[in-house]
Amino acid sequence: MKPDMFRQPVFILVGLGFPAKVRSVMDAYRHLAEWPTSQRDGAHSIALKACSAALRGEIEAETARGLFVAFAEKHDLLAPETNMIAASRLRRDRDPHVR
Repeated sequence: MKPDMFRQPVFILVGLGFPAKVRSVMDAYRHLAEWPTSQRDGAHSIALKACSAALRGEIEAETARGLFVAFAEKHDLLAPETNMIAASRLRRDRDPHVR
């Protein structure tokens, strides 16, 4: 496994709410670099610096992942887990009282 790869990918919502898989520090860095300047904040700055440090080998990829996840949570970018979506749909299909 490459040193910048995450153990588990991070699923975020992009564009019109489509899920995207962020698999590595480079993927996270690219997303952060493309984030609109007007919406950048402290969480963005910290995550971007962490990704940059991880790409230079100064910190672990998983540390950068954690900070990227914190950024994504703050901005409501985390996609719901597909297992949870499938389970809720299955339950709704079987139980007429669940909406």
